[in-house]
Amino acid sequence: MAGEPQAECLFCKIVAGEVPATVVRETETTVAFRDINPQAPTHVLVIPKVHYPDAASLAAAEPKVMADILCESGRVAADEKVDGTGYRVVFNTGAGAGQTVFHAHLHVLGGRGLNWPPG
Repeated sequence: MAGEPQAECLFCKIVAGEVPATVVRETETTVAFRDINPQAPTHVLVIPKVHYPDAASLAAAEPKVMADILCESGRVAADEKVDGTGYRVVFNTGAGAGQTVFHAHLHVLGGRGLNWPPG
């Protein structure tokens, strides 16, 4: 059921504490942790504690939680000291866009130049 933890979901397991992660921030509704395959000096994932497969389904069902994720991305950037130099917030939605874990999440990337358009 949407919003409920999924037994086989890696990010649900991180939220439950069943899989270790380097957590940098946690709120009532979100968890932020370092990506295990960083694409920039700062690469942190911000996820909702509730399970939705992608950003669009999360936004439609729980817009406040989506807003919480976006607010946390700014706090992560400030904590990581990339807010002054610039950072990117990315939602990959669907396999064709590079989403590999189907639990809504955003990437906070910074600490190096980020070209446009992205590759």
